[in-house]
Amino acid sequence: MFNSNLGQIMPYKMLVLDMDDTLLTDDHKISALNKEMILKAQKQGIHVILASGRPTSAMTVFAKELEMDLNNSYIISFNGGIISSVKDDEVLFKQTLSKEQIHELYNFSIKSKTDIITYINNEIVSEKDSEYIEIEKNITGLTHNKVTSFLEAVTTNAVKCILLEEPSYLKKVEVELKVAMPHLSITMSKPFFLEVAQHGIDKAESLKLLAKKLNISQSEIIAVGNAENDLTMIEYAGLGVWVDNVTPELRDKADVIVASNNNNGVAEVIQKYILT
Repeated sequence: MFNSNLGQIMPYKMLVLDMDDTLLTDDHKISALNKEMILKAQKQGIHVILASGRPTSAMTVFAKELEMDLNNSYIISFNGGIISSVKDDEVLFKQTLSKEQIHELYNFSIKSKTDIITYINNEIVSEKDSEYIEIEKNITGLTHNKVTSFLEAVTTNAVKCILLEEPSYLKKVEVELKVAMPHLSITMSKPFFLEVAQHGIDKAESLKLLAKKLNISQSEIIAVGNAENDLTMIEYAGLGVWVDNVTPELRDKADVIVASNNNNGVAEVIQKYILT
């Protein structure tokens, strides 16, 4: 998917941003320049959307920092599992894994020797501690509910699960899981996070729903990301953009590559393709 109109200023109407390792710097902050350019884009009438694997509550503070609540904007959280309004938290769309599917994933995690977490009552639920769960705690700011029995703790549906392990091993597990459970959406968000959601759930599918609501066409969308869980929206958007710290094997899957997350890549996109 390559855009043949890169030499022209296209009338883009929507800018969709992954958060971790894309919009946010490595210390999980929005740079001053990225913020300045996003505010300018919104003043020009651009719909700015945050699309992340994060839970909704771990995105809202950033959305409000960007004044998205004042611009009637939206969040795509849990890799597309939920679409919600920043202004009033109204949920436009939600799709979950069933309790039975989560239990099936737990049993797979035991066999594959990976840790597993899910999210219930705005808490991270797992049986164990690990360095990778600590990373998720630090990213999301959520409380960790360490339980004696994962199966007994999970009695309801949940939006997603994550399998966590050392990156090279987890890539092998990803292949096995896609064979074992082809009925689910499975993708990497970080090298040590293998994310699992309901079939058909990904950032692009939720982006399509939101764009339809806002009467915005595919060609009018820019999407910016860095990892495997961003690929569907990068391929769907009228202009798909990687930041320079993209997962190496994905570098040729976008229209353009801009500066890294630590070097204001998002601001570069806005300056080049949006501000007139």
